[in-house]
Amino acid sequence: MDIDDLMTFVELADAGGLSATARRLGVAKSIVSRRLARLESELGIQLLARTTRGAALTEAGIAFREHAARACAEIESFRETMLPESDLRGRLRVAAPLSFGPAHFAPVFTEMARRHPHLHLHTVYSDRFVDLIGEGFDCAIRAGYLSDSNLIARRVGPIYGKLVASPAYIHVHGAPEHPDEILDHPALMQGTETWQFMDGDRIVSVRPQGRFKADNAVALVNAALAGLGIAWLPDGLTQEHVASGALVPLMTRYPLPTAGIYVIRPPGAYPSRKVRVLTELLIECFEQAPHMAIFSG
Repeated sequence: MDIDDLMTFVELADAGGLSATARRLGVAKSIVSRRLARLESELGIQLLARTTRGAALTEAGIAFREHAARACAEIESFRETMLPESDLRGRLRVAAPLSFGPAHFAPVFTEMARRHPHLHLHTVYSDRFVDLIGEGFDCAIRAGYLSDSNLIARRVGPIYGKLVASPAYIHVHGAPEHPDEILDHPALMQGTETWQFMDGDRIVSVRPQGRFKADNAVALVNAALAGLGIAWLPDGLTQEHVASGALVPLMTRYPLPTAGIYVIRPPGAYPSRKVRVLTELLIECFEQAPHMAIFSG
């Protein structure tokens, strides 16, 4: 039984369709179909039922998926232990934030690919929280404050931020001086988030209100520059505008708690060697590389 056929079936079971699986694996849809057909022929059972509405796992396919996933994980683990410490192979699929991922994380991914010429590195940039398991990611890089989940996180570096607004906005609407006054101002937000501020050693939480929302922090920077409201943003995106005077820090007596950059992975006893190497490389870059210093205030 071919390991590539098994791995393709596991991806197919999680992705829910041939086209989605082909996109995940970076191969043609015909290759996915051929691998599935070969596996079904070897097993003598139908794993995927095709209907007018699409395709779905059969009862046998659902049962076999768990066995196939365990076998693939064990084979992958064995492969990693047999490889030289400096050699990584296979595929690493990573989700990274769109707002500053291409500028600040892409060089790290490039360096990892350079160090490991046999590694296939697939990166998806998006500010939404991807479903690591359902969408087939090995890990994700997330910025900010982590919510409770069953995922496993490793902090690799800090992010500092500020509450900011444009001079034009402040001239017309004034500026909040205390967290309680934030509700008197239109907030530029990603959703329905809570903003936190430090009052001495105490954290003060505020649920801001606003009419302008975007799932991309760069869009919120532009809205703040246009004078549409106040925004709670990382220094990496506002540093240049604050230096030029286009944005003004607000409520400096109540700084934002230090957030973090995290590598998130699905639950499991140990991270794969590929995820572990990427994590260590990110930590190395935050500690040493000048181009990452923009996140550290």
